[in-house]
Amino acid sequence: MSGAGAPTLTVDGTGLRVVVVAASWHTVVMDGLLDGARRALAEAHVEDVTVVRVPGTFELPVAAGVAARGGADAVVALGVVIRGGTPHFEYVCAGATNGLTDVAVSTGVPVGFGVLTCDDEQQALDRAGLPGSVEDKGYEAAQAAVATVGALRGLTR
Repeated sequence: MSGAGAPTLTVDGTGLRVVVVAASWHTVVMDGLLDGARRALAEAHVEDVTVVRVPGTFELPVAAGVAARGGADAVVALGVVIRGGTPHFEYVCAGATNGLTDVAVSTGVPVGFGVLTCDDEQQALDRAGLPGSVEDKGYEAAQAAVATVGALRGLTR
């Protein structure tokens, strides 16, 4: 697991508008990621939360882009891609990663990256924030998005 060295963040999202865009594949994993993101946003005092479901991880960038350009202070992108026997995995992972990075850089709106890219279903379950999981990537992505809003505020006037 990659959790070693993770920072402890204290975040305050009071007054922020956050949009969570979430893929629909792998319902159990996605439910865990969404629950984690919602918990992190509630702990950060974010009250204006909109959840948008898209078919799959590949569709996350377009929804994140619309949310960012539509006035969201931060976007949290949640998805899961599990390796199969074809190159499809690489294309979806690269498209989602590059697309979400482009949204963040081109709009200046933080995008929390909660996309699991796993070799098998157990790896996804271990990171989904479910009972018995060792990591909670939905929580971490939401917390990172809100913390980045705070960090960016000090850079602009």
